[in-house]
Amino acid sequence: MPIEFTSVNTNLTLPLFKAILMMKVTCSYIFVYGTLLINGNNYAAYLQKHCKLIGEGKIKGRLYDIGEYPGAVIDINANQYIYGNIYLMDDAESILGFIDEYEGLGPDEPQPHEYLRSMVGIETDNGSIRCWMYIYNWPLNDFVEVPGGKYLAYTAGKI
Repeated sequence: MPIEFTSVNTNLTLPLFKAILMMKVTCSYIFVYGTLLINGNNYAAYLQKHCKLIGEGKIKGRLYDIGEYPGAVIDINANQYIYGNIYLMDDAESILGFIDEYEGLGPDEPQPHEYLRSMVGIETDNGSIRCWMYIYNWPLNDFVEVPGGKYLAYTAGKI
């Protein structure tokens, strides 16, 4: 039976092996669904420079508008998906360290972290692929759910 943890977001319970944070990198794929998809974002530009776009993917869950960025909550029982892109990283350890800083996972950041970097299964047209993903870890309060689970489409409609 796998060891489990519960995050600050009481709706999220995952086996510990999915909640690997700041450990040896064993996966070279990353799934991004929010501001890392936006043209003009320096961190998104960094990803595009150091990664190869594999294609689109999705995972069951809910996406929330946290303010200036989204927060994803995985829910395997959801009837909806979070949509994003899958990238193959050329140097996963360095890239994840750089993106961890952007996502507030640095060693000097207050605990609990707003996001957890977890390895999850992302659905594609060709099957499932294991990817790193940043999952929202704070209480959801009264945040608005992003309809359709597509952050870029949502933000385009807000302007």
